[in-house]
Amino acid sequence: MSAAPADRQQVVNFGCRLNIAEGEAIRSAVEAARARDVVVFNSCAVTDEAVRQARQAVRRSLRERPGAEVVVTGCAAELEAERFAAMGARVVRNDAKGLAASYQSGVSPRRRGPISGGFEMAPAGDGPLPSQGHREDYTPALSGADHARAFLGVQTGCSHSCTFCATVLARGTARSASVEAVLDAARTALTRGQREIVLTGVDLASYGDDSGSSLAALVGALLALPVERLRLSSLDPDRIDDALFALLTQEKRVMPHVHLSLQAGDDMVLARMKRRHRRADAVRLIERLKAARPEIAIGADLIAGFPTEDDAMFANSLALIDDCDIVFGHIFPYSPRADTPAARMPQVGRTVARERAATLREANARRRQGWLDAQAGRTATMLVERDGLTGHAENFAAVTLTAPAAPGSIIDVRLLARDGDRMVVTPTQEKDIAA
Repeated sequence: MSAAPADRQQVVNFGCRLNIAEGEAIRSAVEAARARDVVVFNSCAVTDEAVRQARQAVRRSLRERPGAEVVVTGCAAELEAERFAAMGARVVRNDAKGLAASYQSGVSPRRRGPISGGFEMAPAGDGPLPSQGHREDYTPALSGADHARAFLGVQTGCSHSCTFCATVLARGTARSASVEAVLDAARTALTRGQREIVLTGVDLASYGDDSGSSLAALVGALLALPVERLRLSSLDPDRIDDALFALLTQEKRVMPHVHLSLQAGDDMVLARMKRRHRRADAVRLIERLKAARPEIAIGADLIAGFPTEDDAMFANSLALIDDCDIVFGHIFPYSPRADTPAARMPQVGRTVARERAATLREANARRRQGWLDAQAGRTATMLVERDGLTGHAENFAAVTLTAPAAPGSIIDVRLLARDGDRMVVTPTQEKDIAA
């Protein structure tokens, strides 16, 4: 990251789509606070590497912008508040990242004092974490207009206890936005011309558990709006009920792309992770999805090298890529997170975890490339990104146009050939179409 001029406001997002959506709330809060020279890092803590990258970026910013106020928020800030504060950054809690008061000037970023008004914190432990009693509704987070797609965060936190995950420590128990608040945010996206909405959350499938609603009910309410394309981010396979299954397989405006939080393909590993599904459940669900809607493309989160994982257990996870036809793998090596049960289990070692992750990625790349090759000659519709040349087909295949098209438009295309992990496409008609 290069140095920025004075009076510049900068927000840097790390990690998930929810952070991308929340980054816009941070940007608006910084502007409302009239902060002059500030850089905000919206951090991630899903892995040790994510936290390391956040620390590295903060150090660089402190060095290259000595006159700026450097603020760190997000999950890494929750888990390592004292460390970031000791570096000289100002720390803002996850629950306060969208509030203007969090970025008002007048508090030295070098001072390590107590929380002020619940918005600033320095040393860890000076006040409750979100998991310790914060139960207010979640305010929907809507990304900016810089993408053709709108990322809409509808839920935060998680009420489950997977042994590898620090999310509850960083974001608290699950909290959902109200349906009306989500619809208002969706209307904002539609008004500014964004024709595809991506619903996201920490544990999206648990939406409504705290309010008596459900993700299927929310999707149904959104489809009453003139939404042309709707996507759902990662889903817990155990939480796809009949109503949500019907929407995924029968509603044409819900894109044929299902990303599942599988994590592993071995039953012993899944049990030690405290996941609520088993291997056969995942395979059966995907068979049902594809039988009902054959064009559905499957994505999955997978962890390599979980504690106690032996060669046979890893082989089961490796085979899952073919058994479940996973073409979009989000694969990463296990890294121990402090204060989680998995960190106290016998570790397989980082080298082994990284090697196994590389093997999984290679297998997934072969599967994806074979799937893309099979797309050649077919027609699809694509949402054109702001660059006018790239986008995604309905099944989330990444595509590149042979000639520019109107940014934000949805056009018919013919898939010509694979170029690496993308398909080269050509428009089959000039005019914009309605999904």
